[in-house]
Amino acid sequence: MHDANTMKASVFKKKGGDSETMEIPIPFPQKGWVRIKVHCCGVCHSDKLCKDGITNNEYPRVSGHEVIGEIEKLGEGVDENKFKIGKFVGVGWNGGNHCGECRECLNKQFLSCKKSLMSGIDFDGGYAEYMVVPSDAVVIIPDGMNPEETAPLLCAGVTVFSALKKQNIKKGELAGVLGIGGLGHLAIQFCNKMGLEVIALSRGNTKEKVSMELGASHFVDISKDGWIDQIKEIGSVQYILLTAPFAHYVKSSIECLGINGKLILISVILEPFAIDSLSLIIGNKSIEGRYIGDTKDIEETLDFANKNQIKSIIKTFPLEEVNEALVNIANAKFRNVIKMK
Repeated sequence: MHDANTMKASVFKKKGGDSETMEIPIPFPQKGWVRIKVHCCGVCHSDKLCKDGITNNEYPRVSGHEVIGEIEKLGEGVDENKFKIGKFVGVGWNGGNHCGECRECLNKQFLSCKKSLMSGIDFDGGYAEYMVVPSDAVVIIPDGMNPEETAPLLCAGVTVFSALKKQNIKKGELAGVLGIGGLGHLAIQFCNKMGLEVIALSRGNTKEKVSMELGASHFVDISKDGWIDQIKEIGSVQYILLTAPFAHYVKSSIECLGINGKLILISVILEPFAIDSLSLIIGNKSIEGRYIGDTKDIEETLDFANKNQIKSIIKTFPLEEVNEALVNIANAKFRNVIKMK
């Protein structure tokens, strides 16, 4: 057992090392911050960036940025009427701390503020029994939402939703979702509920049944020859959401698009890719990158998901098994979630 001043946390002690479960002091919320008693935290590919130091984070570091918990203590100056003790809240990748004065903040591009922070990168995240976070990164969880199923919506969910809501979507348009994993299984649901006709694209047919159950109207096995022609036969594809982090799918996705079609990148592709200009010019096609979303985007994501019964398919792990959850993330069906005891 730990004493009243310490908590259990899973900590990356050094670059590239495994996360270690240990007792560390319970953090105190500074001015403008809140302390959250963590209920659960989703496991994201980006947590590996923290492990490997790609985000230039310091060590030791507690990772985790899909956090659901209850407000346990307020720092000085935090609105106690908005952030009531015991209220269920969430924290995503956006770690708040925006200055509110720079050009980016004045244009409501809060994630581009030079003072903004990233949860589980710039400060300790949700792989712990408690965490502290700037109050402007905290969102209220709608009543009745399941915590474990909701946690992945704070990163994967908002990534998909914010990318789609910025498009001029017309009901009945064709949209492809390439890669049916943590992002993809949510993308099928959001596209479907926004009125798009969805084509699920995956290697092999093991995810065909679940894709159709989630709302896809078509399924194409992209491991087979002729899959691009198969997509073209379905109709003129307006959008393809690329959720698979592989550069070689960029060129083929562009080829699948119809006139004025758009490839939306919502997965981090670390290797470079090349595309010739004619493949874009002929057909007025385009490529767009979309970065997560701020607190307002998360609130809208949760509201839409709650009203439309969009849920993550999850598997839970105890805090002591963070490493197993990270190692097996590529094989998850579809999101791993750390649940506190």
